[in-house]
Amino acid sequence: MIKVKPAKEILLIGTSDTNPRNGEGSFIRLNNGDIVFGYTEFSGNDSCNDDAHARIVAITSTDGGNTWSEKRVLFTKPDGSQNIMSLSFLRMGNGDVGAFYILKHADGADSIMLTRSADECQSWSEPIDCTACMPYDYYILNNDRPYILPSGRILLPLARHTIHTPKRDFQPGEICFAYSDDDGITWEKSPAVLRCPFETIDGYEEPGLYMLPDGRLWCYIRTNIGYQFECFSTDEGITWTVPKPNLFFSSPCSPMHVRAFKDLTLAIFNPESEHVLRGWENSDLWGRTPYTIAVSTDDGLTFNEENIFYLEDDRKNGYCYPALLDCGDYCLIAYYHSNNSGVCLNSTKMVRIDYDDIKNLLK
Repeated sequence: MIKVKPAKEILLIGTSDTNPRNGEGSFIRLNNGDIVFGYTEFSGNDSCNDDAHARIVAITSTDGGNTWSEKRVLFTKPDGSQNIMSLSFLRMGNGDVGAFYILKHADGADSIMLTRSADECQSWSEPIDCTACMPYDYYILNNDRPYILPSGRILLPLARHTIHTPKRDFQPGEICFAYSDDDGITWEKSPAVLRCPFETIDGYEEPGLYMLPDGRLWCYIRTNIGYQFECFSTDEGITWTVPKPNLFFSSPCSPMHVRAFKDLTLAIFNPESEHVLRGWENSDLWGRTPYTIAVSTDDGLTFNEENIFYLEDDRKNGYCYPALLDCGDYCLIAYYHSNNSGVCLNSTKMVRIDYDDIKNLLK
């Protein structure tokens, strides 16, 4: 593994007694060149759990990510719900800015909502439920995950956990997909449902998507089996191959994220490490340390051990749930950083990686 860290820290969004968690963000570049970063801001001093009080806020950079504005509130939870969280921005086919997020209902179910802005994040439409086409249940769409295909189809990779109210006893996760062929106006459920064949507590969780140059869609899936699992679709997400472990991407129970950066493909993940092997299940960091980036030079078809470098190598802190923005000569990456708190889901760190710095590391 390349023991080099080319990333340069540009921002740390820390926490406080009344703001115990900031994270699960997403970037969007506006038509005027500004960059907006939105994220979930948890408030109150009672809990930083997923169902704690939270809203979605945003900061803006007018200089390519070097400096950032004060935060402003984008979205708040509707009356009677638990919270909203896990933002994903997407430039829609008609030019609108789409904002997807999880709405947590009071009974423990989750819906995936979409609101859109025709004026570059200044005002927003009434949100619609993208999962209304599915059984009422608990759905997870990770931050920065909606994927738009060359045909214009928007595909949402979802983890579904069946709930049993009022105990909210979640069943192991299965992977399903919602898609829209009319730019997000209406949504359909793919017939594909991917179920883990092994007896695990969590099942399949937190999937992501990436389109390979041969036209296949690659779905990578978080598991607690030590590896990211993967499957492929050749019909835009309608049918999928049987998921199998990808032995290159060993991982604790933590999501991977794959995105293009210029002519490279970056896979951000937590590798198995000495920290993991010594019993990460007893750690508040959940094994999510260190943090690495694998770089593919053939659009994600292959990765190799020589082209991995550390994003973070301090094993006293944990890292997860990244978002990436390709800015041409550099990219911005934002992710959870435990910030010496001992709690994995704590602060958000934003870094910049220059394209030339990565190219100079490749073998």
